[in-house]
Amino acid sequence: MSTSNVPGTEQWRGQQTATMPPVRDAGAGSAPAPSQPVGRVKARRARLVLARVDPWSVMKLSFLLSIALAIVAVVAVFVVWSVLDSMGVFDSVGRSVESVTRSNDNATGVDIMDYVGLNRVLSLTAVLAGVNVVLMTALCTLAGFLYNMAASLVGGLHVTFTEDV
Repeated sequence: MSTSNVPGTEQWRGQQTATMPPVRDAGAGSAPAPSQPVGRVKARRARLVLARVDPWSVMKLSFLLSIALAIVAVVAVFVVWSVLDSMGVFDSVGRSVESVTRSNDNATGVDIMDYVGLNRVLSLTAVLAGVNVVLMTALCTLAGFLYNMAASLVGGLHVTFTEDV
């Protein structure tokens, strides 16, 4: 590697490559450049209108978000059921229900774990989450169509963006 006679450039395999000019120190003692204003910088503002949403993208986004909510619901139900089971809530409630439903003819009462067991609760949660995915996707897509119709009548949603300074 050899250096050329121009400072700040280098030559590599016969090709001259440009480098950045040296950076000047803008320390505390230096005066501000004349091109920069001394006072407060005014923030830029942009006024935009959301005139139309694409129903296909609304459907895709709402489907993905409803799938995420379904996963969250199943995990939350599992966690709540596990906490209640570890605290012994189902055992104490089960004993109370069994003692109330036991009769002289029947030696055993109703076992609530047949109704609120983990498999049954998670199955019901999964079914309800699936129904929620379908309904939420359909309703959000319908809302996208309705927004487009309303925006064509009133002009859309006016939004003003400002830049942080």
